[in-house]
Amino acid sequence: MATTTAAIWRDTERCYRAVTARDPRFDGQFIMAVRTTGIYCRPSCPALTPKAQNVRFYPTSAAAQANGYRACRRCLPDAVPGSPDWNIRADLAARAMRLISDGLVEREGVPGLAKRLGYSERQLGRVLTAELGAGPLALARAHRAHSARLLIEMSGLPLTDVAFAAGFSSVRQFNETIREVFATTPSQLRAASLRRGRRKGDEPGGATRLSLRLPFRAPFDAQGVLRYHASRAIPGVEAVTEDEGDITGYGRTLRLPHGGGAAWLAPRPDHVRCDLGLADLRDLSSAVTRVRRLLDLDADPEAVTRTLGADPALAPLVAEAPGIRLPGAVDGPELLLRTLLGPAATTLAADLGDPVPPADPPLDPLTTLFPTPAQIADAGVDPQVKAIAAAIAHGSLDPHVGRDPAELRAELLAHSVDAPTADYVLMRVLGAPDILLTADVSVSHGVTALGIDLTESARGWQPWSSYAGMYLARAGKRA
Repeated sequence: MATTTAAIWRDTERCYRAVTARDPRFDGQFIMAVRTTGIYCRPSCPALTPKAQNVRFYPTSAAAQANGYRACRRCLPDAVPGSPDWNIRADLAARAMRLISDGLVEREGVPGLAKRLGYSERQLGRVLTAELGAGPLALARAHRAHSARLLIEMSGLPLTDVAFAAGFSSVRQFNETIREVFATTPSQLRAASLRRGRRKGDEPGGATRLSLRLPFRAPFDAQGVLRYHASRAIPGVEAVTEDEGDITGYGRTLRLPHGGGAAWLAPRPDHVRCDLGLADLRDLSSAVTRVRRLLDLDADPEAVTRTLGADPALAPLVAEAPGIRLPGAVDGPELLLRTLLGPAATTLAADLGDPVPPADPPLDPLTTLFPTPAQIADAGVDPQVKAIAAAIAHGSLDPHVGRDPAELRAELLAHSVDAPTADYVLMRVLGAPDILLTADVSVSHGVTALGIDLTESARGWQPWSSYAGMYLARAGKRA
């Protein structure tokens, strides 16, 4: 169902070729560290390319930091799409990275991370150090540094509040980390951002507004993934704006670990603009990670195109819509329960959903949080849905992004979720790239319209069968 890929950062010749070409497709897939300067960069850094003998390659920023390197302030190596490995792979390291990116270590510590993954802390540390060059604490520290930089540059929060909002346990730890990672102080970072004209968010007092640029690897079929979400939007929970048939904005409310929030996403040629409203700034990293998953912004479209474009039946569709994305989910329990409820989810959200505070445009149409599993379990819904909602509320069913796909599928089936729905949940919640939803009517129509023999063709689509399904569904809707 999921697959592993060779670690690109171990192939030094390939990495150096990417650096020499300043190829942005590799941003986020590995880190280049320069021995002579003590700085680490993204592959596409515009600075003079260092000599091959002076560079080292690492899988993560945390690994570079652990080896004494600091972040380049010219290319901002943390402000890139995430590694597509965390979606492609289903191993322990990838699942851990998804949870670390969601801020789990800040909320529950390394013991909580290990418990969610079903490993001891020692086992987890050993695997992450071997695979990613850093243990869970170092990976979480790099994640906190990235969150802190965003808050320093994009919000008007006092720096003391930034420290705790980013997950640091003390102002001293915050100051030391910023100096070590960025070779500057927090106040100097903020002053530099103001000189560059970075927009500051609202001052504290109520929900805080931030406007961010979310990078992606081109090409990006923004209209395709936005139309998918728009076709299933629940009023109040979600909202859509259009102009002459194109979706110009999509927003939705977010139920986050420390409170409610809302995000408005508007596609641009080289990024997605994300306007965030957060009740608690500690949820910044979780909110950003979840909306990135929602639009599959960390995908590697070139890899998908190489495989699917080689199939004569799919090649015209791939050429017509390059950069297709898998529609993700911001919350596993919500996605599962919405799927089981069907059209009743809209009525239930209106009746039971918690209100979010009024906001200014473009967030103002987003008024309601989708009900919690506990609220749905207490409602007058189908007995199977009620039982599954109760299981989620009690913790015996836990569809979170760090789950092993095979284990989660077995757990869903054990709770009487049918196989097609279980596969749909894996594809959307985990971003599983190799699931073909043959039970989907549009996919079936696409197979028929294109005259495809699935027995022969499907093997050639691996490990991107989920993306093939999106192309088939598009063909099926036209048929």
